[in-house]
Amino acid sequence: MKRSSIEPDEYNSFYHTYLRLIDDEAQLLDSLEKGKELTLRFYGAIPQGKLHYAYAEGKWTVLEVLQHIIDTERIFGYRVLRLARNDRTELPGFEQDDYIKPAMANGRSVDELLDEYTAVRQSTLQLIKGINPESMGFIGRVSGGNLSARAAAFIIVGHEIHHANIVSERYL
Repeated sequence: MKRSSIEPDEYNSFYHTYLRLIDDEAQLLDSLEKGKELTLRFYGAIPQGKLHYAYAEGKWTVLEVLQHIIDTERIFGYRVLRLARNDRTELPGFEQDDYIKPAMANGRSVDELLDEYTAVRQSTLQLIKGINPESMGFIGRVSGGNLSARAAAFIIVGHEIHHANIVSERYL
């Protein structure tokens, strides 16, 4: 399934920030696999002295950004599952900042976080491989707006790119 298969009515316009970062011809599973390799290489190469760095007061550290990527993928993977299974129950949003402090990412090593990231990504890949293409097009309600399973899956890809761009620009 290509990024171009997603119509604007399949997601809240807020998510365009992430989806616009993905080439229209990009295939979902390939993008998730490529993203995994890039993320492992990118965060694995960040110098130890930069991992606890935040570019401004109140901003997350590099380790916290990585934890946020993991948490968000878990949430969007769950959304993919619920939407693809035609669950018509409206799903709530989540407050990303509330997740950071209890996660205690700054007390973990980058290797621990990358291991967790790898496990979550493998789970996402296996989930999506097991969903038929028609089910990926189901549109449900999330955070008061429309969201399809395929849009949720591609948002995982774009969200990861978005944060790598921010870390590159503001942290390194």
